[in-house]
Amino acid sequence: MTDLPEPMKPVSAAEARRNIAELVNRAAYGGERFVVTRHGKGLVAIVPLADATLLDRLRSLVEQRDFEAALREIAQEGTVSWQEVRRELDL
Repeated sequence: MTDLPEPMKPVSAAEARRNIAELVNRAAYGGERFVVTRHGKGLVAIVPLADATLLDRLRSLVEQRDFEAALREIAQEGTVSWQEVRRELDL
């Protein structure tokens, strides 16, 4: 199972179906992280809510940083007309 993140414990989909309540409790109260697999490939993760919330916050921060960088580039470089873009792309 080479495509799985190291700190996550692999669990087959069949095992996850049989033990979902236990896996959820272990994630919620024990901070454990699981990757549900099928044929050795990761499908989904069962992680503590704090992990998922942190991921969403990080994604938002990256998007905000990218947006701010784009605004700075527009301020420094200016913009081009749609007609010019079409001409450059031969559309």
